[in-house]
Amino acid sequence: MSTSRAVPVTLAEIARLAGVGRAAVSNWRRRHPSFPERIAGTDVNPQFSMTDIENWLRDNKKLKKSAEREWLWPRFEALGGRDETGEVVALVGRLLSGREVEEGQEFPDETQALIRRAVELGRREGSAETFTFLLRRWLDVHVRQIATTPEPLAALMADLAIGAAAGVRGGAGTAGQGGTGHTSGIGGTGGITVMDPACGTGHLLTAAAEAVKASGAGAVTLLGGDHDPVLAALADARLALTAKEGEAERPLIDVRAGDSLRDDPFADTPADIVLCNPPFNERDWGYEELATDVRWSHGLPPRTEPELAWVEHCLAGLRPGGAAVLLLPPAVAARKAGRRIRGSLLRTGHLRAVVALPPGCAAPHSVSLHLWVLRMPSPGEEARAGGRLVVADAASRFPRTSAREWIPDWAAIGAFVREAVEETDPSEAPAYVRQVPVIELLDDEVDLTPGRHIAPSPADAVPRLAESWREFTGISASVDRSARLLAALGLTAATADTPTATTVAELARAGALTLRVGGQPPEESIRTGPSPEDGIPLLTVPDLLMNGEPRGWLAPADAAAREAVIAEPGDIVVVGVARKFSAWVHEGPPTALGPQLHAVRVQPEQLDAWFLAGSLRSPANARQAGTHTTSSSRIDVRRLQVRQVPLGEQRRYGEAFRELDSFERMVRRVADLGADLVRDLGDELAAGRLTGGA
Repeated sequence: MSTSRAVPVTLAEIARLAGVGRAAVSNWRRRHPSFPERIAGTDVNPQFSMTDIENWLRDNKKLKKSAEREWLWPRFEALGGRDETGEVVALVGRLLSGREVEEGQEFPDETQALIRRAVELGRREGSAETFTFLLRRWLDVHVRQIATTPEPLAALMADLAIGAAAGVRGGAGTAGQGGTGHTSGIGGTGGITVMDPACGTGHLLTAAAEAVKASGAGAVTLLGGDHDPVLAALADARLALTAKEGEAERPLIDVRAGDSLRDDPFADTPADIVLCNPPFNERDWGYEELATDVRWSHGLPPRTEPELAWVEHCLAGLRPGGAAVLLLPPAVAARKAGRRIRGSLLRTGHLRAVVALPPGCAAPHSVSLHLWVLRMPSPGEEARAGGRLVVADAASRFPRTSAREWIPDWAAIGAFVREAVEETDPSEAPAYVRQVPVIELLDDEVDLTPGRHIAPSPADAVPRLAESWREFTGISASVDRSARLLAALGLTAATADTPTATTVAELARAGALTLRVGGQPPEESIRTGPSPEDGIPLLTVPDLLMNGEPRGWLAPADAAAREAVIAEPGDIVVVGVARKFSAWVHEGPPTALGPQLHAVRVQPEQLDAWFLAGSLRSPANARQAGTHTTSSSRIDVRRLQVRQVPLGEQRRYGEAFRELDSFERMVRRVADLGADLVRDLGDELAAGRLTGGA
């Protein structure tokens, strides 16, 4: 019997929880009279009580013990919105770390029972593992609302900060920074204090704790603050569990909820290291209230420069000899409003390095984010008025090929960035790295964008150009061959005995094809950025209007992926809007289709896929199937027509359509390659690198 607050689950979710395919669940429902009745939804998309399903699977010996954690999450998700669920996940982590419930936290009986169940499971299967599972699921659901720092990037930032701070311990200054050999308290008997004033769920502080432990620098104190109390509670639980599970001396942890800019909870606690991934583009950061704040030693940040307010805040929180690393949007390095503060950071020697990361390393994934490395000079250290700023262009060193295919090579990126920041001799700087004299940067713009100060390496340009020419020559030859084949096709005028046409709807009724219409997955299920190997790309009409590359993807374990319309290789994808109308045989990986995209699967003994796709994409076909005449009109795919000809004739036409499709793709690639070659050759010629006669 279902309770009044039954947790609903779909067939797809049941399949994931049971570790089987959706077809198996449908088969159970059809064959077993005891299968629970639906409590909501429709006959096509039914929903069932999770408790009833769990009991049925257990009674029929189909419940997998290894999937017990999976059964927890739907119950957490059913608790309510983002904050309600996050508070309960944080409480589970708090209890698993051995601490008591905070005073004033009260929950309904059902929620308390769920908390007890999660805690019991955590004590059986691992406290940190269980909490990490729940936290990851919560972050996945709210991925568009909460920006997190990827673990490899967090580890890199922690290493850079420790390296910059450690430069004053052993007497050797950091790269080009004029170290004077002071030993100001970093890693001394009091240990290291690490602060993150916008800590979110604690990614950077967790990485810092691991990095300090690996460096052998002694005990660590972790200080975190965040304006969102739910995020602060989750970070506190996460750090406590990490400490509980570790073998080394447990760190001291102090995480507080609050606005670090307006009311700094650690104003009287200087840190050795500050790591920060601050919120971007927040105009309401306290410009009016904080106009006379003592932290603005480099000038009051303009209202439109909240990120520079965070930079100055982090610097103000450092003790002498300490270092800070911030992840910032690229505009901070160049916006006109911030040039006075950037100039002051350079003149005083506080800013040591700016690193441009490849797009896709962190959200927002479409831009090249920057790492700023800063250090507070020790007493007696001279200001670097005549010093240098390290700029490193990892975005050019590791170019992104496409939204789908490019995944950050963190081992290579990390090695490059560490070498760049630690380099001491300007003459030995690796490619895409330069130590720029500060005096060169103090102009009217004070533009610190690395790419503006690093010329392309001739050593890299020559092989790149050679490879581009090889590809251009090869594709040009293929275009020539394809053009000759297409030009040789014999075409005749239409005659009275032209075969009659049928429609997609009629072919579907005859069983010659199946037509499925894509839909919009829940917003919280769409991931962005680099996709893992098993990620399912999500193709939408806006993607096609840009560059044709899917910008989002779905996790295969999610219900949204199981319920999505997936175009498999060999299916025909049809775009149902006039402004981007097209049809093609899908040859890529399985891809989820968004709204106004259709997947057509043919019966190969009745229809040739290439013949059908070529016939459907005819512009005349689209005009007669359109709902009206504007470019935004929709195409009624079921009304699209195709000639009725024997299968052998279809295949003959299909080969011609396939050749035409290949010709089109090659022509586009040749155009792109040609534009790249013109640009690269122009750079080389302008730089005076011509060695032979033209």
